[in-house]
Amino acid sequence: MLSDLFEVKYGINLELSNCNEDAPEVNFVARTAENNGVSSKVESIPGKTPQDAGLISVAGGGSVLSTFYQDEPFYSGRDLYTLRSRDDIDKYAKLFIVTLIKMEKYKYSYGRQANKTLPHIEIKLPVDNRGKPDYAFMSNYIKSLPYGDKI
Repeated sequence: MLSDLFEVKYGINLELSNCNEDAPEVNFVARTAENNGVSSKVESIPGKTPQDAGLISVAGGGSVLSTFYQDEPFYSGRDLYTLRSRDDIDKYAKLFIVTLIKMEKYKYSYGRQANKTLPHIEIKLPVDNRGKPDYAFMSNYIKSLPYGDKI
């Protein structure tokens, strides 16, 4: 289950209409399937700390299971979840996992949301000889893809 691999948290839950887009400083990640989930850049909000770079964002509603690796700190909109790895894994292994999560999207058609089920989604990962997730394999696989070294 995702909750075995990641700490699944609900995002900051901001409304883009209440943010200032005239001073673009921080990515605003929403439930869109486009542009790595970034729907805008907004001014820093006093008292609101952006989510950390290196997290995976997952839409629980809207474009359900639109899943992205976030390279920069970001604010999050409604029904957006973040995944923080329980293990120390690199961005390439996270990108491998992002793809596997997106493959589960077909289960969420016809308006079904993932707000309650996200932590329980099961994905199949390659494992090492001890039965643990083989993050080195995942990382090397992504790097081996055409242009994988440019990510």
